[in-house]
Amino acid sequence: MLDVIKHWYRQRFSDPGAVVLFLLLLFGFVVMYFMGHILAPFFAAVVIAYLLEWPVGRLRRLGLGRGPAAGVVLLVFAILLVLSLVSLVPSILNQSTNLAREIPTMINRAQEVLLTLPDDYPELVDVTLMQNLLTELRSRVLGSADAILSVSISSLTNVAVMLVYLILVSVLVFFMLKDKPVLLHSMSRFLPENRELISRVWHEMNVQIANYVRGKVIEILIVGGVSYLTFALLGLNYALLLAVLVGFSVLIPYIGAAAATVPVAMVGLFQWGFTPPFFYLIVAYGIIQALDGNVLVPVLFSEAVNLHPIAIIVAVLVFGGFWGFWGVFFAIPLATLVKAVINAWPDQKTLPEKTG
Repeated sequence: MLDVIKHWYRQRFSDPGAVVLFLLLLFGFVVMYFMGHILAPFFAAVVIAYLLEWPVGRLRRLGLGRGPAAGVVLLVFAILLVLSLVSLVPSILNQSTNLAREIPTMINRAQEVLLTLPDDYPELVDVTLMQNLLTELRSRVLGSADAILSVSISSLTNVAVMLVYLILVSVLVFFMLKDKPVLLHSMSRFLPENRELISRVWHEMNVQIANYVRGKVIEILIVGGVSYLTFALLGLNYALLLAVLVGFSVLIPYIGAAAATVPVAMVGLFQWGFTPPFFYLIVAYGIIQALDGNVLVPVLFSEAVNLHPIAIIVAVLVFGGFWGFWGVFFAIPLATLVKAVINAWPDQKTLPEKTG
């Protein structure tokens, strides 16, 4: 057994560059695992910087310096963000509060319908089991409703903290955009001279992450916007709130779409019942999800979709368990990183033979 381990080690770690890459990945994993919550503003700044690097590059091609280009792009981004928040957040909070207040009525109506099932199908549905299920459902949903109602109060107490974070993230983004070459050069000084393997993986992942962040934001905007137009045309209650939920559900591949289906179907069911408008809603929502998964995602993430669905779901579970939201958000790039490292990792067959 020991000989097998030694043979595997010689195959995989004969190249010094492979050892350096392994130690670097291990160091990054440890830092993010133990300090991820502290570095959340930094991660947010990295995401925004990747998103804004494309317009900064376009302004630089027009002859503008990196500093002024970064300032102009960040200013425009901040203005658009503030306008979006001012126009959307009050409506979303209002619809969230109204939905939370209406949830008890929805539960009562659902209880009336579900309690008729044991009478209609006594051989299939147990009365006691159905009552226990409804009790558990009521406690969980009402707990969520109370949490939604308390958002406005808790948000008011955290306004100062949010302002500090917004200012901190804005400063980080500006300097990441302005001094990107300097920062990358400074980081390279801490790496050993033998870093060919690290450079190869870094260049591949730098492009992958930039395309992923930009594509994911575009996907959220398109899916959310199309969902809102569809829900509004159908006359669905809480159209804006549900559209935002559907838009952000694309952050979690496969799982997010399934989770967003439940509130959309519930609101439609309690608004219309089993009538034609409800079935129109389900069909339209299914078309949106189908176009997102089969058209939009392949166009935006041509490289990422090469990952098997099982690999993507496992990546979401593993990295989300380690780093929460950021692990879920970067699940696909991290899975792609693992794949890139495995593909680039040298083995005994690819190493140059030593001449005596």
